[in-house]
Amino acid sequence: MVEQATAAQQSRAELGAYELAREDFAHRWAAAIGSTVLSAMSREEVVRLLAGFTDELHAAVAGEHPGVAQAQALGRAMIENDFISTVTLERTLAFVGEHLLPHFGLPADRTHRLMAVLGGIAAGYSDALRDRTLEQQELSKSAAIMSIREAEAALRASEAKFRAVFRTSAVAIAVTSPDGTLLDFNEALLSLLGYTADEIRGMTSRDLVHPDDRGAIDEIAGTLATGERDHVRVEKRLVRSDGETMPALVAMSLVRDELGEPAYHVAMIEDLDEVRALQTQLLKQSLNDAQTGLANRAQFLGWLEGASGSQGPDSAALLVFNVDGFRVLNDAFGYEVGNRLLASVAGHLRAVFDGVGELARIGPDEFGVLIRDPADLRSVIALVEEVVELLAEPVWVDGAHGVGVSVSVGIAVRRGRGWDAAELLRCADVAVGWAKADGKAQWVLHDPERDQRDRARFALAASIPGGLEQGDFRVDYAPVHSLADRSLVAVEAKLRWDHPEHGLLDPHSLTSVCASNGMAVLLGRWALEQACAQAGRWHAALGDAAPALQIDLSTRQCQEPELVGSVLEVLRASGLPAAKLLLELNEHLILTINDEQVENLAILREHGVRLLLDRQGSGALPPERLRELGLNGVKYQSWPVRSLAADANRHDDSAAVALFTWARTLGMPLYAADVDDEHKAARLAEFGVRAAQGPLFGPELLTAAEVDALLALPSS
Repeated sequence: MVEQATAAQQSRAELGAYELAREDFAHRWAAAIGSTVLSAMSREEVVRLLAGFTDELHAAVAGEHPGVAQAQALGRAMIENDFISTVTLERTLAFVGEHLLPHFGLPADRTHRLMAVLGGIAAGYSDALRDRTLEQQELSKSAAIMSIREAEAALRASEAKFRAVFRTSAVAIAVTSPDGTLLDFNEALLSLLGYTADEIRGMTSRDLVHPDDRGAIDEIAGTLATGERDHVRVEKRLVRSDGETMPALVAMSLVRDELGEPAYHVAMIEDLDEVRALQTQLLKQSLNDAQTGLANRAQFLGWLEGASGSQGPDSAALLVFNVDGFRVLNDAFGYEVGNRLLASVAGHLRAVFDGVGELARIGPDEFGVLIRDPADLRSVIALVEEVVELLAEPVWVDGAHGVGVSVSVGIAVRRGRGWDAAELLRCADVAVGWAKADGKAQWVLHDPERDQRDRARFALAASIPGGLEQGDFRVDYAPVHSLADRSLVAVEAKLRWDHPEHGLLDPHSLTSVCASNGMAVLLGRWALEQACAQAGRWHAALGDAAPALQIDLSTRQCQEPELVGSVLEVLRASGLPAAKLLLELNEHLILTINDEQVENLAILREHGVRLLLDRQGSGALPPERLRELGLNGVKYQSWPVRSLAADANRHDDSAAVALFTWARTLGMPLYAADVDDEHKAARLAEFGVRAAQGPLFGPELLTAAEVDALLALPSS
């Protein structure tokens, strides 16, 4: 078994990206249709068959021309492989309509083509199912006629079988003579046309056909009599007993006698309205969300495409509602409660937007509303705020828990015609992201300028790996001087990016970029390696007289499970003593780290690494957390230092004095940054600050070579 699993993993690893996506899609499709498949095939055979179907679907939707013929052939193939349950078709249409485009990353403008493909599958399936029924009936009739020729006993047995099929068939069947006289009929025909057996007996086929179609029926009979065709399938109008006209699909065959002469016609009849209603129902189910009853994403994208065309409205507003913390609600109360909450949100949205906009569920916890030609932006915002008000009322769970629901809303507006539907949806999604980032439970209007800035930032973030590979990153050092004798006691490592287009990016810009794409850990590790390697060389040359190394530890780095091992490995490789490394912890990090992360920092401290709290404000920090960390120093910058200026207002000065007085009682080394004049330096020294950095001491950032010169060392 282990060898088989290993072989399967190796085989999967050799597949390309598309083949892997196709295999996964086929497995999910097989799971969706599940036990509804009546075929004798094994699950592996079903998955292989669906993988082939997936290729056909992908080509039909992604190809240059709509593959409706391919879709119809696929529908027929389902019947040929005994996928004859209508539930199988229903689940197939729902699964393909919901998942094909996002699974293969196909653009939203393929939605109309997907709709055509779904209709083609339903049509091909229906035709093939009808053909299969006809073939089975024809086989039964042929078997009966053959038996007549063989023997009278065999004739009676075959006739009994034929009559059983004939009488119990759900398809209406009529047997007529060559001149059109009605020879026999089944109950399904009586039910279809509304006649009793006595009423219909003795009638002719012409009596049942609409007068305008009688000539065409005569021509078909003539065609069959010549032998040009064995059977014909046509759409004609029949007349019911009450005189109403009924569109019907008529499959007509000619049965000949032993001499080859026409003996009688067999006509199989289906109500076209019922067939089309089934197709419509299947299509509707594929375009609607079963849980909320709203339109689904596929149908919503179709609405957007239609509204963006030349015949669309003069203006449009797109609203995207994202339920805040929905995953937390699911985890806390279970999926059943989560579904109830979604239904509640959908109900409130209906109450506000029915008759105003087109509403759909476009994601697991997301709803979209398209408003055509809104009166103005103010009215749109008023509707959004009305939804927010309705959601303020809690949903009661088990009569004990009043669960609150809030939404983050993105609003995007377009004026004129010919706008891009996918771009409008992207803009609304971007605005939702802003609402989430700004605190949730609010609406945000899409701002093109902000969007452009973000996109430029994201593009910059995407190029970080290339910048690392090309050597565009470097570490510079902010010198830290003793306030007593102005000697160099430490350097703070600062990551820099010498970008070929944007120039030298400052640390704050770089931090923002790293946070946007998860590169903080990679860059933080790289900066630590470079800085420790350089500090290790200074220590090798100067021993304990070498400056200590300070470097920021980001929240994301602190969350890494391998933080301790990573830092200790870097120290071993660089030869830098642990006591020479000071990790700076931002005050916001202190408020967000958990007990496990505090323990990791404590382990580093036990190995000799020092921890330095970086404070930029006067906000209170949890005393118990500070005690757990066992800090080795506090560094003040920004507001506390600026407030010590000679021209600072009295209130700021008093607050800063109180802060430094309190810090002095901690009994640990104090440091400062942003020191730009002697007045501040003198006051900081009075409060026990040992060392500081800033413009007062010269250039704020030095290259490694410039630090070498400051230390009177040959450049490394």
